[in-house]
Amino acid sequence: MSLPTLHARAEAKPFEHRSCLTPTTAKKLLEAGYPVLVERSSKNPDYSRIFKDEEFEAAGCTLVDEGSWQTAPTDRIIIGLKELPEEDTPLKHTFVHFAHCYKQQGGWEHTLARFPRGGGTLYDLEFLQDNTGRRVAAFGYHAGFVGAALAIKTWAWQLTHPKGEPLPDIAEFTNGKGYYQNEDELITQLKEDVAAGEKVAGRKPSSLVLGALGRCGSGAVDLLEKIGCSEVKKWDLAETSERPGPYPEIVESDIFVNCIYLSKPIPPFVNEESLASPSRKLSVVCDVSCDTTNPHNPIPIYSINTTFDKPTVSVPVKSDPPLSVISIDHLPSALPREASEAFSNALLPSLLALKDRKSAPVWQGAEKLFEEKVATLPEGMGKREV
Repeated sequence: MSLPTLHARAEAKPFEHRSCLTPTTAKKLLEAGYPVLVERSSKNPDYSRIFKDEEFEAAGCTLVDEGSWQTAPTDRIIIGLKELPEEDTPLKHTFVHFAHCYKQQGGWEHTLARFPRGGGTLYDLEFLQDNTGRRVAAFGYHAGFVGAALAIKTWAWQLTHPKGEPLPDIAEFTNGKGYYQNEDELITQLKEDVAAGEKVAGRKPSSLVLGALGRCGSGAVDLLEKIGCSEVKKWDLAETSERPGPYPEIVESDIFVNCIYLSKPIPPFVNEESLASPSRKLSVVCDVSCDTTNPHNPIPIYSINTTFDKPTVSVPVKSDPPLSVISIDHLPSALPREASEAFSNALLPSLLALKDRKSAPVWQGAEKLFEEKVATLPEGMGKREV
């Protein structure tokens, strides 16, 4: 039996430098017998992939033109990371990517309807699950890792810029790129930041990571320990299940990194009243979970998402120190090489099972969910075009 051809498309989302396939995982798929085609990365720096075309070519992949998936034979499986551009053309292939249309996000019905209209299928990466219901691959670890990194950078910036200037566009710290070439570059820079902040404060920062036992929280803890900021309170359910917030331990730490998954209404972790505590040291909150618009947001001290070009939002407080919040919803994009490698390697066992996707539980479940979501489309929207 011949194996399906995998076609890795170039990303079309601005400032997205990650990749679902990497040269490492592509080589393993080739060794397993899968033909692997990889579109050349865009020459536009806003869209360029962190992995060079030559890296994929050296792994044995066949390079094809950017955008060629649109005219490719329909038996190819089109693999990407982020959603496709908003268009109205029917989609004829089997697709693997994050589509962001299963939770009835804005415009969801137009995005989803393109697949049944063309006879295509969507396997949404967000909903690939094993037999226990756990996602087979996620970017949570690197979201926490980068979130803690930006929290440290903000802490040091506040101390070395006492006039209150906000942390600038991260492009200023990455030679104009807007992302770090690799983890070593980030860690080296952060150690310098900590040293500069320590020179002013006379100490390294203390941190509290909430959700420390999860993927996201473990990434935050690892980052803090790698740069020598080992005064970290590692909180999870054991520390919060018996005692509702607000928690004084949060405002008594320099940095608070929130990594919990909000599934139900809970009391706030921190609020305006707790920020008025005379023992407050808290100067940076990184809300990796970014439940900004959720009415039950457990960090109700800010109301907007921040971005890499404006990483922080200031919170009004009545006394020093100043307080800034980071609420960027695509943090792993700042460390695209390592984030892509971790995600793609976690996804690899499922990709290797694509030849058996009609019987492999991960792909069976994803296809069943796709069909269930298509059935919720407004009448006539998902009708196949002849």
